[in-house]
Amino acid sequence: QVQLVESGGGLVQAGGSLRLSCVASGRTSSVNAMGWFRQAPAKEREVVASINWLGTDTHYADSVKGRFTISRDRAKNTVYLQLNSLKPEDTAVYYCAQARSARLATQRSEYPYWGRGTQVTVSS
Repeated sequence: QVQLVESGGGLVQAGGSLRLSCVASGRTSSVNAMGWFRQAPAKEREVVASINWLGTDTHYADSVKGRFTISRDRAKNTVYLQLNSLKPEDTAVYYCAQARSARLATQRSEYPYWGRGTQVTVSS
């Protein structure tokens, strides 16, 4: 099994920045793509960003392109999400997830392992 623990969420004013981290433990010897998702109240969980195993390929939701950056440190079993120029509509619980395969994964169904999430709240 794989355990994923997110950190770095919080309350920030519009225009501010946060850096989310996700540490993987357990069966970390396998090679897997990673992703960040978010879910706002009364909304579906949506993909925010994803990265392949090598860190050479990334995908972003249109709503965060140019503002968010996903990266990973395989030696530390950690994936990051840098959130810049935050907007109130970015308010949500942000979840880290590990995909089944090493290639870039953009669909929720491709991710069997999930963290518990970290709250990001952006005030106007």
